[in-house]
Order: sequence, then structure tokens, then C-alpha cells
Amino acid sequence: MENIEGKQVPNVTFRVRENDEWKDVTTDDIFANKTVAVFSLPGAFTPTCSSAHVPRYNQLAASFKAAGVDAIVCISVNDTFVMNAWAEDQHADNVTFLPDGNGEFTEGMGALVDKGAIGFGKRSWRYSMVVKNKTIDKLFIEPNKPGDPYEVSDADTMLAYLGGKAPDDIVLFTKFGCGHCARAKRMLAEAGLSFEEVDSNPRILAALPGPGTTPQVFVGGQHIGGADELASYLSSK
Repeated sequence: MENIEGKQVPNVTFRVRENDEWKDVTTDDIFANKTVAVFSLPGAFTPTCSSAHVPRYNQLAASFKAAGVDAIVCISVNDTFVMNAWAEDQHADNVTFLPDGNGEFTEGMGALVDKGAIGFGKRSWRYSMVVKNKTIDKLFIEPNKPGDPYEVSDADTMLAYLGGKAPDDIVLFTKFGCGHCARAKRMLAEAGLSFEEVDSNPRILAALPGPGTTPQVFVGGQHIGGADELASYLSSK
């Protein structure tokens, strides 16, 4: 795949299924007068695509928006039924899943590759790009290595290029039936912040700073405290 920064994206029509009806979505519909973060990958439901590529773009959607991105688009050489099922499975509401079923867009990008050896047929090489009003501003192409390299098309690399900042990781230590834990999770959800929840036992809680109660919240490795301290932390942001 060649670097074609400065050129326009291919002018194609995507056949999309929405609400049990066929719909034509054009290049103009997706890219005209917008700044769009695009990532393209070998296939829906495949390991790297499902475990890393899609989830991280979805997770960082708010950071991309703050960096001036109007939409995040995932393109794959799959039909619309497969892409719709994958979108539902991923719960990635911040990403538009675009089916390039005939590979026309991918071929126009010079990214169509033969993966017949693993039974995939023609698929897309993994890449990502920033598109501004249909023109490719920046292109991140995975290196030409065997297999399915995933080194430069990730969400964090693109966000850094855009001058954005990823939110600090949030870890929430909880236990079953804890009302204050439910309150903390609700506050984080209302703030649009993703977090990792760790089901705690007395041994874990004894090793943490604080009174040994739940929840215990850490943001970017910094101990915030319980639900009340989390509320104060969020109100200060």
C-alpha cells in the first residue's frame, strides 16, 4: 500500500442496510465538509480487530471529538449484514461501521490484498487515516510484514497526531451489593468515562490505600478515594 496523502478518497457508493431497508451511502455523505478518523481492517469478528482496534477508537471517541474530529469510521471488506452484526456485538456506538462489500473503496485506496491463504479472499490491508473534506490529511499504513501487523493504525497514534490527549485510565475496586460502588459507577457513566472494575476481596482491599472499604477509585494510577471523593474529583473537572 502506497502513501497517498494529499489525494482525495475514492468516490464510491456503499450499500448499507438500515432498519431493514437498503440505503446508498456515498463518499460525500461520509467525508464532505467533515474531519473524519478512518480505520480499515481485514475483517469483522477477527481477533485483533475485535479486541483492540474497534474498542479503543470507540473508547477514545470523546477525545477525538475534542481534537476536532466529526466522525469515526470503520471500513472492512464485509457485507452490511456482517458489519451490522459486528457493530451490535461490539457495542461501539461511537463508531460508524461502513461495509465495503465489493472492495471498491479499498481497491481505490490501493489497500486490497489477497488473503486467500487463510480463506478470506480479497480483504483490506490494515491502515488508518485522517480525512479532511474528502482529502487524505494523514495516512498510517501498517508495515509490510507477514501476518496482520498492528503497530501504527491504532487510535492512540492517531489521537497523538491530532494533538489530542487520551483520558487517564480509571480503575474501580468494588464488591457485590455495594451501594456506594453502584453510585460511583453511575457517576462515571454519566460523565462518559470508561473504567475497569475489579471485584475485590478483603485481601485486595487491605493492600490498597484508604480505609479498606469500597469503592476505591484510581485515576491514572493516582488514588482518588471512595464515592464521595470521586464526586469531588469529577466536579472539579
